[in-house]
Formats: sequence, C-alpha cells, structure tokens
Amino acid sequence: MPLYAYRAMDGAGHLIPGNMDAANVPDLELRLHRMQLDLIDFHVSGQRMVLLGKRVVRRADLINFCFHMEQLTGAGVPILEGLNDLRDSLDHPRFREVVTELIESIEGGLQLSGALAAHPDIFDATFTSLITAGEHSGKIAEVFKNLSDSLKWQDELAAQTKKIIMYPLVVGLVVTAVTFFLMIYLVPQLTAFIRNMGGELPFHTKALIFVSGIFIDYWYVLLALPLAGFFGARAAISRGGAARYAFDGFKLRVWMVGPVLHKIILARFATFFALMYASGITILECIRLSEGIVGNRVVAAGLRRAAQLISEGQGVTAAFQNTGIFPPLVIRMLKVGEATGSLDAALRNVSYFYNREVKEMIEKVQAMIEPAMTVILGLLLGWIMLSVLGPIYDTISKIKT
Repeated sequence: MPLYAYRAMDGAGHLIPGNMDAANVPDLELRLHRMQLDLIDFHVSGQRMVLLGKRVVRRADLINFCFHMEQLTGAGVPILEGLNDLRDSLDHPRFREVVTELIESIEGGLQLSGALAAHPDIFDATFTSLITAGEHSGKIAEVFKNLSDSLKWQDELAAQTKKIIMYPLVVGLVVTAVTFFLMIYLVPQLTAFIRNMGGELPFHTKALIFVSGIFIDYWYVLLALPLAGFFGARAAISRGGAARYAFDGFKLRVWMVGPVLHKIILARFATFFALMYASGITILECIRLSEGIVGNRVVAAGLRRAAQLISEGQGVTAAFQNTGIFPPLVIRMLKVGEATGSLDAALRNVSYFYNREVKEMIEKVQAMIEPAMTVILGLLLGWIMLSVLGPIYDTISKIKT
C-alpha cells in the first residue's frame, strides 16, 4: 500500500497535513472523508523511513486507547461512537489510521474483537481474546479497565527490567573504556620510564607490560571478538530451535539476573492468566495464550505440558506442579484458588507478591553491582600502581644505600 502525504481541510476550514496508507486516491479520499476531512492535494511519499518513528504504535498509545474506551463504554456510549471520538482526538498518524480501519470494519459488520484481530501487530491474541470475552459477558468496560491496568503494569515491569540490564551495562562499558585507556596510553609511558631506570623488573610489572602489549597490538581483536560473539549468538538464537531454548534456559540460571527474570516472567504469567480467567476464558485457552506472553521457551514448554496434563484429566495444581518450573508459592496459591473457586484472586496475590519481590531484588542487585565494579576498577588501578611504583621504590632504596 503506498504512503500518501496529503493536505486536507476540516469543517472549520483549517488545513491539516498528514500521512496515510491507502490503496489508491479514491481510497485515500474515502478514509479522509470518514475522518470528516476533505482532500486538498497529495503526493506519494518516498520518505517512509523518516516517518518510521511516528508510525510505531507504542504501549502508551494502547493505554490511552483502553482508558478512552473504558470511560466511554462505561458511560453507555456505543463502541462505534467511542471510536469516532477517539479518532478525532488522536495526533498519532499511524494509530489514527488503525482506528479509522476499525471503524470501517465495524461498519462493515464485524464486532470489535474481529476488527482488532485484523491488526495482530498492534493488538495481540491476548488482547483480542479478552475483548471477545468482554463482548460475550457484557463486561467490555471492565475488560478495557483491566487491560489498561495491565498495560501500565507492563510499562513499570519493562522499566524495572531495563534498570537491571542497563546499569551494569553502562558501568561495564565505563570500566572497559578506562582499561583500554590505561593499557594503551598510560602504561606504555610509565613502563618506558621504568625500563630506562635499569634493573630487574618484578613479575607483576612484566605481566603488566605483556598485557599492555596485547592491548596495543591486538586492540581491534579485543573489540571485534565480543561483537562477533554477540552477533553470532544472536543469529543462532534468532533461528530458534535448540539454541533459542538453551539460551532461554540459561537466562533463568545466570547469576543474580536469572532469579529476577524468573520472577518477572511468573508475575507476568500470573497477572494475565488471572485477567483472562476472570473474563471468562477457559483454563486451557488461558494457558495457550500465556505461552506467547511469558517470552521464554522453557516456561512456555512447561505451560504446554501443564495444558496437556489438564486435558488428560489432572487438576490444575497437580498439572502445574508436575512441570517443575513453578516454585512452591505459585503451586500453593493455585491449590488454594482451585479449592475455593477463586483461581483469579489467588493468581493476583501471586502477581502482587512477585512484583514487590522483583522491585526489592532489583534494588539489591544494583546495590551489589556498584561496589563490585568499584572493587574491580580499584584492583586494576592498584595493580598498575604497584607494578609502576614498585620498581621506582626499589631503585630509590638502592640509591640511598
């Protein structure tokens, strides 16, 4: 579908520029007309890459969508009118096009869930399934509220995940840059001075000179190897299969980060499972949809095993316990929820517990990383100072004697 850059006029006579995908010019005019705009002029734009950032629908846009629809449907406004109001208030060009297409689909006879399913890159299977359940139960406003709360929670979770990854990454890059500076620039100047003093050099000074020589002669190899390893591993993982499964298992076991990631996955699973189950979706369908939510193939494989055991007649608690990937807390809460008939409430408790624990663990990991990086940098500087000042001190001692 070509991308058109257009100028249109609204009912008040104001010129409104914009960009829109359309099959042809009549289709462009029709889409603008549905937005209560009249086409003035246009041209086919070749600047798609420039507009790429403005065409990505982010989580914040979905939160705004859910909040808007929750307020309007809760007040008794029909969905079609609510979408028309939302479209008029949007300044995101791509999302405005999507809402326009939703309106067209609903006017063509589809329900909201069917219209959303035509845009799987924006509204995933879980989103559309929850909307379907809301349509069947007549609780569409409640579903939109739950979706809005869940998307906000995902935003907070993403921010916490970035925090635990970015902080060590930045500090590690700083330590690496300082190491390269010391080994390539500072150490050669100091060792040249030490050599001119004569005398036998101690082992740690020889080791420093040797390591500095490696940095000077093979700096490009030291930089290229990690990058080559990273992109090679990424290519192998992107092909899926055993490499992706092994990497997902490794992420759950890696020191410090693994336990935090495991709890984040379990919190995400518990939150969405409770939301779907409370909306009237069957347990097996909740598990199937959760496989795509957890974002880890090891956990997803465990969920598939649980679904198979449940379909064979086992209870929910026993099935999840036999997978071996859920800790005792989850199993215990599932057992209580299954016994009392409030499985969604039990899983919300699991989610709340893990959310709090994740925040505490991230704070602890950050508190441990900072002194660890400081110690590493201190040891490096101490080695350099000892290797440089040791021979100087020995030479001065011999002169005095």
